[in-house]
Amino acid sequence: LKGFYSAHIAKLMDKLATEGVQFHMNENTTVIKKQGDNYTVSTESGLEITTNYVLDATGRRPNVNGIGLEEAGVNFTTRGIQVDEYLRTNIPNIYASGDVLDKIIPKLTPTATFESNYIAAHILGMNKNPINYPAIPSVLYTLPRLSNIGVSVDEANTSEDYKVIDIPFGKQMVFEYKNETEAEMTIVLNNDKQLVGAAIYADDAPDLVNLLTFIVNQKLTAQDLNKMIFAFPGSSSGVIDQLKLAML
Repeated sequence: LKGFYSAHIAKLMDKLATEGVQFHMNENTTVIKKQGDNYTVSTESGLEITTNYVLDATGRRPNVNGIGLEEAGVNFTTRGIQVDEYLRTNIPNIYASGDVLDKIIPKLTPTATFESNYIAAHILGMNKNPINYPAIPSVLYTLPRLSNIGVSVDEANTSEDYKVIDIPFGKQMVFEYKNETEAEMTIVLNNDKQLVGAAIYADDAPDLVNLLTFIVNQKLTAQDLNKMIFAFPGSSSGVIDQLKLAML
């Protein structure tokens, strides 16, 4: 969970701990043994946990073996297929997109779609420029959910180029109806008071971050937002009002 705001991760872990979840940090699993209807998980440190269910959420390996890449001469690593700034492999007429790429880009379905659309436009001569990724949102589907977009709050806290502002929007009435008074958002503004990053802690985080994605990528200011009329009441209208005030 290193990609999410550290304060929100700590807050989420505290909440889950009160609900009975136990965390064992920095443990490397060595063996999982099935014993009757249960499983025993062993780690390098000697920890053993017996449970009736094990969820492997350690990620996926790129599907690069046995699909003919070697025969075609396409370069790849254990992290995926190597491509240039045009998503071309070392073979000029072979492109690649999606999770199989050896790139430090969020590996998400919308990202793969964006890359595939770019490749089609590049092949057809409609876009001759290198791929230019917009700010890409990420969501952690826990309860409550976490999301972020753009410049990370943790990074912004170490730089004089950004201003970090906390917005505890969960205290608004519309959220109190759902007993979600802990919902909050932390935003990152640049020196021009433009929104360049945000982290959200709320059940509505996936929808709210989509709204912020538009604001970040279009470089909208508080003055731009004041020219628009939003539906009220709604889960986002109060957040927008507080966001505009913070951006002034």
